[in-house]
Amino acid sequence: MMKQPEASIAIQVLPDVEGEEVIRVVDKVIDYIKSTGLNTYVGPFETTIEGDYDTLMNIVKECQLICIRAGAPSVASYVKIFYNPDAGVWSIDKKVTKHHQ
Repeated sequence: MMKQPEASIAIQVLPDVEGEEVIRVVDKVIDYIKSTGLNTYVGPFETTIEGDYDTLMNIVKECQLICIRAGAPSVASYVKIFYNPDAGVWSIDKKVTKHHQ
């Protein structure tokens, strides 16, 4: 049986770029997050990811670097973290699937 994730994060990156260039940079971040293979949910304002705490913190760091490498001179991010190493976290599916049927 797969281990229940011990943490979940929601991240919103706000690269300092003009107009629709924001979409291009944010899409690079979302592509990276999806490439991690972790369970993710992309929403209109933020992306939620679940996994182990250290992996998620590394992902948060890389999201900032992706924005800079994509041409943003700076990036602001809003990050929400829920960490429960003993009991784990409720899955994204458990929390939102009923709302998207």
